[in-house]
Amino acid sequence: MKKRILHLSLTKLLILLILLSASAQEVYFTNGFRVSELTPNEALIWTRLCGQQKPNPVVHERKPKVFRHPLNFDEDMPVDDMDGAVRGAEGYVRVIVETSESTETSEWYSAEEKEDYTVHIPLTGLTLDTEYTVRLEGKAKQSDEVSASLNGRFRTPPADTSVAPVTFTSSTCQYFWSYDDSVAGFKTYQSMVEMAPDFFVQTGDYVYYDKPGPSATTLEKARHKWHAINGWPSLVNFFRQTPTYFIKDDHDLLSNDSHAQTADYGELSYPEGLVIWNENVPMKELPYRTVRWGKDLQVWLLEGREYRSANQAPDGPGKTILGQQQKYWLTQTLDSSDATFKVVISATPVVGPDRKNKTDNHANAAFQTEGEWLRDLLSQYNNTFAINGDRHWQYVSQDSVTQLIEFGSGPVSDSHVQGWNAGQQPQHRYLNLIGGFLGVAVKREEGQPQITFTHYSVDGEAKNTERFTANN
Repeated sequence: MKKRILHLSLTKLLILLILLSASAQEVYFTNGFRVSELTPNEALIWTRLCGQQKPNPVVHERKPKVFRHPLNFDEDMPVDDMDGAVRGAEGYVRVIVETSESTETSEWYSAEEKEDYTVHIPLTGLTLDTEYTVRLEGKAKQSDEVSASLNGRFRTPPADTSVAPVTFTSSTCQYFWSYDDSVAGFKTYQSMVEMAPDFFVQTGDYVYYDKPGPSATTLEKARHKWHAINGWPSLVNFFRQTPTYFIKDDHDLLSNDSHAQTADYGELSYPEGLVIWNENVPMKELPYRTVRWGKDLQVWLLEGREYRSANQAPDGPGKTILGQQQKYWLTQTLDSSDATFKVVISATPVVGPDRKNKTDNHANAAFQTEGEWLRDLLSQYNNTFAINGDRHWQYVSQDSVTQLIEFGSGPVSDSHVQGWNAGQQPQHRYLNLIGGFLGVAVKREEGQPQITFTHYSVDGEAKNTERFTANN
């Protein structure tokens, strides 16, 4: 009798262990997290709860030329089987932020399939010019113990009246298959993290919907593009310790040169592209905004897709990339700013030059009227500079009419360089057909405010430096 009771007890214990094991589903932060839209008092945390610890391995070989498209890639295979795929998982996420003096823990936020398991957590009541550590925790069910965690850090901007050094980096144009490190993903992110910038501005074309491996002709494939690029370890490591501001461009929404009137790309529509963007890049309010970082730096982030006219429409006063409301806002905020240096960042070129066959930006004849207005506006303010993305080469240009200087960030990797073969033009102060990133540093030397722009290679080697002392 005792043996039977013991046998039943062991059986019940085994069943209980099996049930507990089944209920304690593992979740992961395979796609990392980002501290976005940081101000002295607020931020937004983005993450995605995942159902696998690592992305699918990259198994396809690549073409040896630009963009490095994958060879023999089956565009119709299940998305979960694709290179770089990361399954999502339902569950719950919270964030814990700490300073040397306080700890704040958020409520639990749900990760749901309808939003691709992404989670946006607002942080409020932050203290300016303060170092924070941040820890994300995740679990599959409310009743579960925490089964996933990821740590990071950030520092809030100083007061508008504070004289403080600040550095930031900027890059553009990255395609999953243009990776240059088969383990980590992109050398550029590894080089930038070593510089420990105060923040980072991604100037568009973060993903490429209209490139194979797969081409994002459905909502599911478009979401996969974000999962895959965010799964590279170099990006996970960089974003967990670098606050970010994102600007969208055409390839992030639909297809090349796309706008709200563009025809669907396969089954994917422009409105769906905008939904996916908002899943992955949370915003507090409007997509154009300005960020102040102490007394000496203010940055403007322009929106170039949501309000634009069709590229092929005849040029004239009514044709626009920015839209009338954004143009009014830009004028008003520039007028009211007392920052020493003003940096206006656009996804597409303002000065250029660009190729004559292009019709998509302010440097082209297609938007000449608004381009002239914008260059004239920015040149009216002392110590004002432009930064742009979109172009697949590094450059510094100076407009011959207004003298406005523009810095082209350049693509993330060398294998993404293409499109310019005209050599150095009169506008160019610097031109280099390489990948890498742009670094910007603001500080004071003997009481004089200075801003320095440096183009770097993917390995972090300085290739060109332009330094300016503030004019009154």
